[in-house]
Amino acid sequence: MTDDFRYQRELCSFLSEFLTEHRRDLLPPLLLNRTRHITVVVEDIHKEHNASACLRSCDCFGVQDVHIIENRNEYQDNRQVSLGAEKWLTLKRYNEPGEDNTTRCLQSLREQGYQIVMTSPHQPTCDLLSYDVTRPTALIFGNEKDGVSETGRELSDEVMRIPMYGFSESFNISVAAAVALSHLVSQMRMRNVEWSLSKVERDELILAWVRAATGMRLASLEERFRNEIYDEANAADDTNLWPDWSKIEPAAQLERGSRHG
Repeated sequence: MTDDFRYQRELCSFLSEFLTEHRRDLLPPLLLNRTRHITVVVEDIHKEHNASACLRSCDCFGVQDVHIIENRNEYQDNRQVSLGAEKWLTLKRYNEPGEDNTTRCLQSLREQGYQIVMTSPHQPTCDLLSYDVTRPTALIFGNEKDGVSETGRELSDEVMRIPMYGFSESFNISVAAAVALSHLVSQMRMRNVEWSLSKVERDELILAWVRAATGMRLASLEERFRNEIYDEANAADDTNLWPDWSKIEPAAQLERGSRHG
């Protein structure tokens, strides 16, 4: 174990002591439900409530990473819609001025092994209900008026059709994201797919979550740990650190209101 990693593990265990008992019990099981096998890309979303609703759906379905492309429109969080979902997600923003941020984002995802899939009722190459979810998948959703950009279309590997049976030819973007994620995540969980996070990823993310949950006390507590608690010469026994992943089971669907506290 590297010194930096040991420091982070001990810091996480220390900070967890200042969480409510409910939060300490809640965070590790929920983390075991997180995935990066499916990820979401939102491109130049114009209306903040749509982008925020997409983030909220990602959190609800356990999709950890959201990639936000800002070529023309800056992402703005609507907290009345997202309900704080963004603090539990890993947001990766592509907003370099004068750059083709769509290409930067999608090429990076392809290099990581993702299949790039856009949703559209026009000229589809695959169908949501029959899509092979065993492949790591990045779903890209475009803005409300024009959909995915021409660059995004050219870089997509598949065009996915979401079944519709009415007069309207498309879903609202946030609804399309929720419908697609609901089906794909449930299928992913039923297949023989390595969809869960690695132990290293879990340890990194649980620290980020504990920091987010600590609130305004975070800076003072980290300073206290760094100056008064942490002993670089004497490593803590890993079995005594929180959380002990060997004793944790993934959280089942929780009852209404049980995630708060």
